[in-house]
Amino acid sequence: MALTQPQPEGTAAVLRGNLATTACMETLQVAYLHAVTAAAGCSLSQPFPDNGIDWQVSHGSPAHEVDDEVTLKIQLKATQQIASAPVGPYFSFTLDNDHLRKLARVRVAVPKILVVMLLPRRVDQWLQARPDALELRHCCYWVNLAGHAVTGQRRTNVRVPVARVFDDRALCEIMARVGAGESP
Repeated sequence: MALTQPQPEGTAAVLRGNLATTACMETLQVAYLHAVTAAAGCSLSQPFPDNGIDWQVSHGSPAHEVDDEVTLKIQLKATQQIASAPVGPYFSFTLDNDHLRKLARVRVAVPKILVVMLLPRRVDQWLQARPDALELRHCCYWVNLAGHAVTGQRRTNVRVPVARVFDDRALCEIMARVGAGESP
């Protein structure tokens, strides 16, 4: 599906490229992840081949107890199907069972989290640049799915806490817990 959408009344049409919307969503969430890891002082690497995990984030600190540098695996997902301001303490996100099984393992050497980005349905609302800021809409949320049961035939709904906004402070807190030998 190309990024051709009706423009708001009173604005000129913008000739966007013909990449599929899902490919553009993936690119935008990667940009978000890059910004968060940079602000958190972390390094970021992409496994090749990815084998079901999109990114690895490393955080170095002499305050870590288990090692001077700890790593976290991240699976990214993006959706336009959920309201930008979810009502209630959680929103529901559907994962393929194969992805969930990877994320739900309890005994792991490197912990894993799911990061879900909620995007507006209209591409022209994804970002806004002005002299004092570049705003990405809307944001990412994270959840640790270790121990989560697979309940569906092919896909399972998981609950993502709205309080767990994925930003630089959240990532630093996650890495501090991992550095103390705890779960994310």
